[in-house]
Amino acid sequence: MKRAFASLCAALAVTGAVVTGCGHGPDSDTPGPAGTAAGRSGPRPLTWQQELRIGDAQQRLTRQCMNSHGFAYWEDRTLTLRESMPVRYVQDDVAWARQYGYGGRIEARQDQLRLHNPIAAYRQSLSATRRAAFDKALDGGSDVQILSARLPGGGQEVRTRLGGCAKQAEETLYGDPADWFQASKTATGLPALYDEQLLRDRQLTSAVSAWSRCMKRAGLSYPDPQAARDAVRENTARLGTAGADRAFATERRTAAADATCARATSLKTVAAARETYYVDRLPGRYGEALDTYRRLERQAYDRAVRIVPQRA
Repeated sequence: MKRAFASLCAALAVTGAVVTGCGHGPDSDTPGPAGTAAGRSGPRPLTWQQELRIGDAQQRLTRQCMNSHGFAYWEDRTLTLRESMPVRYVQDDVAWARQYGYGGRIEARQDQLRLHNPIAAYRQSLSATRRAAFDKALDGGSDVQILSARLPGGGQEVRTRLGGCAKQAEETLYGDPADWFQASKTATGLPALYDEQLLRDRQLTSAVSAWSRCMKRAGLSYPDPQAARDAVRENTARLGTAGADRAFATERRTAAADATCARATSLKTVAAARETYYVDRLPGRYGEALDTYRRLERQAYDRAVRIVPQRA
């Protein structure tokens, strides 16, 4: 169980409640109930649907900028809104699970699309001179900005380069890229400050144990949700292309049982509440950083709705 919890904490969380919100279904565009963010009165986290729209707006702005430099550029909106739902450690949308399992086929399709990325193919088709101009327009040249941020808890300093159309798109949505980089790295690094406590939290471990007992009654023996997903991936890889349909049937059956048991045991509610409990007890400066992160994300979303429609 420790292995699974360590991975979920590193990925910010069991439910996404702390940073990314906890929307309850693929068609919801409103934050989860107040109970998922109890104890703090700062800005509410965004839902994954709202975050997806920000990403789409960033792509649209980048394309428009690249077009203005005389280059073609493609946006990736191949997935529907429903298909785009992130599968977190706790997934309790039973209908989604019955249709898509853990999203294995969606992920495989996206992997294939990345192999045949039209932007990469287009860039490769350009002459050396035009290719260099394309790169400069997209990412900046010698005047590129270097952003740096210190991770929470006295952690390492992380840096990134930002320039060109990528920088212009980020500025349009978030304002000062340096402020956004620092806020985002702080917010997404917060689990390192409490993950060991969360690993040992009795309420959470009890809820996971209840989930495991529920799965066993359904004929599936797994200690935690991550173990179920690992087994599904191993089965899919073992059966290969010839057994793809059988593997997907197993994936959907396991995922549906997983989501059903998550609902029956209130695993998402417990996980979100316990994570929020530990976040509320972090030093005040981290609460302020989290508020800044959410405020900038809300600003970006308010701007994004004027740039792109929500995916169908």
